[in-house]
Amino acid sequence: MRENFLHYIWKHKKFDVLNLKTTQHESLALVSVGHHNHNSGPDFFNAQLKIGQQLWAGNVEIHIKSSDWFAHHHEQDSVYDNVILHVVYEHDTDIFRKDNSTIPTLELKPYINSDVLGTYQKLFSNSSKWINCENDFAQTEDFVVNYWLERLYVERLERKSKIIQDLLVASKNNWEAVLFKMLTKNFGLKVNGDAFFSLAQSIEFSVVKKSQSKVLAIEALLFGQAGLLEKDLEDKYYQDLKETFNFLKQKFQLSNTYVLPFQFFRLRPPNFPTIRLSQLASLYHEQQSLFSKLIVSNTLEDFYRLLKVSTSEYWKTHYTFQKSSKSREKTLTKSFIDLLLINTIIPLKFTYAKQKGEEINDKLIEIMRAIDSEKNSIIKGFDTLKKVSNSALESQALVQLKTEYCNKHQCLKCAIGNSLLNK
Repeated sequence: MRENFLHYIWKHKKFDVLNLKTTQHESLALVSVGHHNHNSGPDFFNAQLKIGQQLWAGNVEIHIKSSDWFAHHHEQDSVYDNVILHVVYEHDTDIFRKDNSTIPTLELKPYINSDVLGTYQKLFSNSSKWINCENDFAQTEDFVVNYWLERLYVERLERKSKIIQDLLVASKNNWEAVLFKMLTKNFGLKVNGDAFFSLAQSIEFSVVKKSQSKVLAIEALLFGQAGLLEKDLEDKYYQDLKETFNFLKQKFQLSNTYVLPFQFFRLRPPNFPTIRLSQLASLYHEQQSLFSKLIVSNTLEDFYRLLKVSTSEYWKTHYTFQKSSKSREKTLTKSFIDLLLINTIIPLKFTYAKQKGEEINDKLIEIMRAIDSEKNSIIKGFDTLKKVSNSALESQALVQLKTEYCNKHQCLKCAIGNSLLNK
């Protein structure tokens, strides 16, 4: 038995509310259960109850056992002076106010619906399960799942929006700079994401703008700050980059002291930092007003057209410096652009619209529903139970569900968990 389950029982009245009596054998009628308090202090504020013939207004405190009142030292805390009812699963002792009058207690154990209790115990009975409801997930009605996943996706957008807002504060509300930092991080993917982000953090965006008119200059800036131009190589392109970077470094007083090292190990060659940095440089070279163009784009076709860039000429025959390879056009793939949309562009557009007081949730949801579902262990786990991820919206929502609800056993705050308890 967990206290949050008793909160759920009380809040949603999942017990026999018509024949209640306190442990002092007085009749109890619920006018209002009060407002759930998720911070310190009593669990429910401003409840209204009729005990015997007396109408009471005040707070409600909930515990597993009555003696928990003393275990938590509430008798010493004036915050609990206005408690009008102590709700417990099991009553084992009376509790008192400072004037020694008894605080009325409701023991829920005899009143809880046995089906609700059985479902709750089934949910939390086996901690080794991948998710608590894995045996019942497939039977959950589609409209409950679909509605909840859309809510979860917006919740995930809000979480990403908070990160963007923090970056905006740090960059003095420079949206272009925030876009550059987030895009750079995502060009690094999972393995090099932090290193790419540290690279973006090391460069003032004004320097990027002053360098992007020439592809050699923007490449030199990125490669140099990444620490990839510190050798002496007999390679004309490499030497040109190094010379250009040394000029930029002196001109803009650049430092890469805090840039993290870049990893090549166990990466497929198309994901080598050299290739991704060249593609990023090409994007900023070809799209001089990238942020403005992204903000006015509202269809997948617009985004694919805008973001479909390739490397510079040298990298068509190389994956690393000096060592040549078969010529290949290394253009950003659709799946890679989808990742940029999911992790950077859609959250950025959401945050921008929010700050402008605009409502574009429907447009963003439509775009996310048109992007293919991501493939990872979480999506595979849910789809094994029931095929639910048909687009990027569902895959993002399922990540939110698993990490913020299932892993934390927040079934009572989950629409799917609630639907099981309500059966």
